[in-house]
Amino acid sequence: MPLLEPTLWQDGLPLTGGAAPVVEPATGLTLATVRLAAPADVSEAAVRARAAQEDWARASHPERAAVLRRAGDLFAAHAEELRDWLVRESGSIPGKADIELHVAAQECYEAAALASRPAGQVLPSEAPRLSFTRRVPAGVVGVVAPFNAPLILAIRSVAPALTLGNAVLLKPDRRTAVCGGLALTAVFAAAGLPAGLLHVLPGGAETGAAVVADPLVRVVSFTGSTAAGRVVGELAGRHLKRAHLELGGNSALVVLRDADVGAAVAQASWGSFFHQGQICMTAGRHLVHASLYDEYVERLAARAEALVVGDPYRDRVHLGPLIDRGQLERVHGLVEASTEQGAKLVAGGTHEGLFYRPTVLAGVGDDTPAYAEEVFGPVAPVRSFATEEEAVALASAGPYGLSLGIVTRDAARGLELAGRIPTGIAHVNDQTVNDEAVAPFGGVGASGTGARFGGEANLDAFTELRWTTVRSTPAGHPF
Repeated sequence: MPLLEPTLWQDGLPLTGGAAPVVEPATGLTLATVRLAAPADVSEAAVRARAAQEDWARASHPERAAVLRRAGDLFAAHAEELRDWLVRESGSIPGKADIELHVAAQECYEAAALASRPAGQVLPSEAPRLSFTRRVPAGVVGVVAPFNAPLILAIRSVAPALTLGNAVLLKPDRRTAVCGGLALTAVFAAAGLPAGLLHVLPGGAETGAAVVADPLVRVVSFTGSTAAGRVVGELAGRHLKRAHLELGGNSALVVLRDADVGAAVAQASWGSFFHQGQICMTAGRHLVHASLYDEYVERLAARAEALVVGDPYRDRVHLGPLIDRGQLERVHGLVEASTEQGAKLVAGGTHEGLFYRPTVLAGVGDDTPAYAEEVFGPVAPVRSFATEEEAVALASAGPYGLSLGIVTRDAARGLELAGRIPTGIAHVNDQTVNDEAVAPFGGVGASGTGARFGGEANLDAFTELRWTTVRSTPAGHPF
């Protein structure tokens, strides 16, 4: 029996935002219809979530952990069905969908382990009393997730928030309402999560704003563009609630003079073209030592030309479609603006429908649009440098600070260089697109508010730290 069949179009809360088609970007076909959440629906969902959360917070840690473990098992057991939704609804190639499903299961297993972590610590006190801290659930957590890795970028907040005793309002992007939202509802319902703890509210920016502003939502976990993140952070601050922001990036891949060009190009291709470049960690700036530059550009262009672009559900391809027409126009507009300003188009730069060819630009500079801005498409701008000092300066320039890749035959040298470039994530002899459930994830600068996901960071993100003291007899007046 399909996992999604009974719950696909509604999870219990009547939504009043109207109906919306679930569109397959590769073909334009309507796969299904979902109901959207209006801002007024958010308040009702928050009330139900808060009521359910009180009992859930009192549940034993083995009980909460068991639900998360079962959810992880269900992602594996129903991988074929869920893979199809990821491929068809988000334009993922099957390999990328498999990565999302693997990470989703791991996020649930890692979250289950959080339930039995020490809840606090005993503190020394000058007074005759027991003094200790205790982590308590935040209450209701709002999660706003994007379209590009819809399952991963939802589950990495939903799973730890639930296991730590919270309820969740999840606002997925309306373009991936199923694989980034309703799929989680189905999985957690089948895993035995009590009713009312997870509400999926597909909708637009106004629905997301209602989630952030609702007084019962105490913590907001947002993943999306830097521009939208600024709005979310400002709104959350106005309502005196924490916002964990994982935002955009324009990450540098630095290829040092001693690098193996073939190995570097293989990493670069993945780093820029994986999922059509629609990844926040995408290698958006290729910084290559001048002695390797010409060979690197030639080989990267050849690799780009050899990649197959097409329908990932019906054909074996390396790249699928961009998510929609708006994204296509943005990507192509940045490429065209870059060539008009003098960048050399070495490969790609063309499209059929939403299928955009992997693109290589050479001769870029500080003001080249596709180099200076986050493209969020399969575009690799390549620039040369002469010295390591110049490489550090170029990699450190700009507002973003999400991920970094350094390719070198001297790993110690690469590690030292990484320490001089401010990013939240750094990889030596690997490209910029990496993620693991056990690792902290987040950026600095315009890329977000630091590591707020993964491992111990989840404890800080989704609980409050309460100080408690106990005396054997009531304290008298101190003076």
